[in-house]
Amino acid sequence: MSMVRTGFFLLGTALLGLAQSYQLDSAHSSASFTVKHMMVTNVTGRFSNVRGTIVYDEKNLPKSNVEATIDVATVNTNEPKRDGHLRSPDFFDVEKFPTMTFKSTKVYQSGGVTKVDGNLTLHGVTKGVTLTLSNMSGEVKTPTGGYVRGATATTTISRRDFALTWNKTIEAGGVVVGDEIAITLDLEAGRKAL
Repeated sequence: MSMVRTGFFLLGTALLGLAQSYQLDSAHSSASFTVKHMMVTNVTGRFSNVRGTIVYDEKNLPKSNVEATIDVATVNTNEPKRDGHLRSPDFFDVEKFPTMTFKSTKVYQSGGVTKVDGNLTLHGVTKGVTLTLSNMSGEVKTPTGGYVRGATATTTISRRDFALTWNKTIEAGGVVVGDEIAITLDLEAGRKAL
């Protein structure tokens, strides 16, 4: 084997071990949430315009990281009046806090499951949360020659932790809006060119 071919082989082998950088595809990624309404049913909503970057090192997870931003004004619960209320100062106050962000602090395996610890900033408050990853795909080659991969991330947060405290009591006891919010992120990301 010539020196040049040997050099390319070694370079290619080294690159396979490096972390890959990905750009979130906002057209194929979304964030959804579920919250209890009137203590009897769940209301689900979605956010679009999910943007961000992922650095993923399959062989060395601690070298991985995630940064994401979501446009809060895109909230959609399929009820325009409720969506308007959610955008108001009673809830998300999108004029003052137009985005929510997540920045990872640690990526690791726990019990065979990939977890991502990080700081979620929402409504002007930053709190630590842990995302649990599932449905992680390997890379898939697109018809245009690029590479994508996907995953689902879930977590649960408290509205009170993020100063989202608007509520009303109901006659039978309890409140109109529950405190616990279940969040699901469905993410697709394309590999960045080296």
